[in-house]
Amino acid sequence: MGPKPWEQGMSRKHVLDAIDASLRRLGTDYVDLYQLHGYDALTPIDEALEALDQVVRSGKARYAGVSNWPAHKIARALGRSEVKNVVRIESVQPRYNLLFRAFERDLLPMCAEEAIAVIPYNPLAGGLLTGKHDSASPPQQGTRFTLGTAGARYQARYWNEREFSTVEEVRAVAKQAGMTMPTVAISWVLSNPAITSPIIGASASGQLADSLAAAEKGPLPKDLKVKLDGITHAWRAVDAMR
Repeated sequence: MGPKPWEQGMSRKHVLDAIDASLRRLGTDYVDLYQLHGYDALTPIDEALEALDQVVRSGKARYAGVSNWPAHKIARALGRSEVKNVVRIESVQPRYNLLFRAFERDLLPMCAEEAIAVIPYNPLAGGLLTGKHDSASPPQQGTRFTLGTAGARYQARYWNEREFSTVEEVRAVAKQAGMTMPTVAISWVLSNPAITSPIIGASASGQLADSLAAAEKGPLPKDLKVKLDGITHAWRAVDAMR
């Protein structure tokens, strides 16, 4: 994105310019997945879909997806794709974790029904679900809670007493199960049949072990998932605007 109006949003010009810029930076002829990061209310949905169709049909991307779109916008996009016979949205990238479950109510069931891949971000709630943070101390420098302009947003999302209280309950369940908190948290995400693959991150190679262990273990045992679902049930309707 750039400072000019035509360097932002999901207009045809920006979508087509951005894919070319990405391919140049990556040094490749195509990408497997090209996503619209956020919904742009100023651009007609048909224009955005036609631009994605041009990207895919030109061979610059294999599939098109979106991130941070609400379910009703994706549903409308699917309908318009059918009417106009253009490529459809094949993947969505929502926020999803034990502390943010609101999308279980609409987005995830819709994706399961429409065979749309779901690749959620924040499976560890910005690191809060690793259990390494202490509510009595300020956020550690260099973590999601302090980095750049996103730090304040992550603190608003998760750095609250209610979230820390839930983390302690999750910690007790993980300890009883003989698993680390990151493994439990990511395994829980994987246990939802609508999920294709969570997006994981690490600032050091050693942090990957617990995340990869979740993939190796697969979905949680039913009794463990039921416990975690109960502990975090209130988070099925939470801070959607944050």
